[in-house]
Amino acid sequence: MTKRFATTGIAFAAVSALMAALPADAADNPHGGERIGTVSQIYDGKLLPDDAVSTFRNIDRLFPTRTIRAGGTVRELRPADKPLGEVSFRLGEETYDLYDVMALDSFTAMIVLKDGKVAYETYQRGNTPETRWMSMSVAKSITSTLAAIAIKEGKLSGLDAPVTQYVEALKGSAYEGVTLRDILMMSSGVRWNETYTDPTSDRRALLKAQISQEPGSAMKLMASLPRAAEPGTVNNYSTGETQVLGEIVRGAVGKPLAEYLSETIWVPYGMEADANWWLDSPDGHEIGGSGLSATLRDFARFGQFFLENGVIGSASILPDGWVRQAAGPTTLKDGSKLDYGYMWWTGWTEPSIADGAFAAIGIQGQNIYINPKRNVVIVTFGAQPKPTGKEPVDPLVFFDAVAAALD
Repeated sequence: MTKRFATTGIAFAAVSALMAALPADAADNPHGGERIGTVSQIYDGKLLPDDAVSTFRNIDRLFPTRTIRAGGTVRELRPADKPLGEVSFRLGEETYDLYDVMALDSFTAMIVLKDGKVAYETYQRGNTPETRWMSMSVAKSITSTLAAIAIKEGKLSGLDAPVTQYVEALKGSAYEGVTLRDILMMSSGVRWNETYTDPTSDRRALLKAQISQEPGSAMKLMASLPRAAEPGTVNNYSTGETQVLGEIVRGAVGKPLAEYLSETIWVPYGMEADANWWLDSPDGHEIGGSGLSATLRDFARFGQFFLENGVIGSASILPDGWVRQAAGPTTLKDGSKLDYGYMWWTGWTEPSIADGAFAAIGIQGQNIYINPKRNVVIVTFGAQPKPTGKEPVDPLVFFDAVAAALD
């Protein structure tokens, strides 16, 4: 369906909003000289296509960040023995191929690993292998993985650990009696409205707290929320839960998430480039549910790390059976099954369910798809016009077709 928009006045307002100051030093960012929009425009879905692209690859200019340091030996990504060939699939009455999906779903980069090797890789809209792109909620799955590592190291007491044992700011709040497992399953029972484009939603209130850059403002918001259900009884998608999770991990390990990610995965697994992570205030705490920007290949390496059960060297740094548990489905206290894991999405198509595939998913087209049966990892960067609801083609149907084409 073709949509027409009146542009008089809107174009002027958009251009005015995009006149952001250029960074003083953009030496480590090939796109650092581009003009960008605001974080509110991202969540409102009010960026024109070129402006969205330049903003999404410059999110480290929207807030203070902490660097996730790479170092040591880079894990090589060699070409696959068999490159990706023709991909074609039907969805409803229509037939699509790779070129259709890249255009229709506004993907600006994609990489496909088969058996840990590169079967396909492309960069669009001026992106390059050096481009750091926003993760949005893909970061949730990374924060979840850091919690797993902390459990393995004995710094977190386990899935039944109470939230308030590690987050002092939540004592006396609706998070009393909530466990780490409840947080990972987004089933704390604390009230939350995740609507991105609603300026009165809890998600936008959390964004306002982040914009304020006042230390502790995010936890002050989370502590103010009422209880809507008993812990472990209702699943309610909440970016706030991941902010709480980040605070749990930080409280357990006694260091910033970016530093912990660097020393546990980024350096030992052989990531190629430094990454960045948004902070809630200057030199403050990482935003557990979004704001991590990294290169396409390093996101793919993270996917491969998870596919391989967290093995670095000769042993896994994750608890036994963690990947299977985290990939879901999980179960609420009444026995109801969730199509959601520990901040990972379970597959919802027949092929993905059959293969046990799962994904880390971020708004506007960010994906890490992992298919353990076919040993495939797919990562996309996206620049879709709205946070959700603007993917003409279900990306999981496409990813399933790509995985099958590599057999």
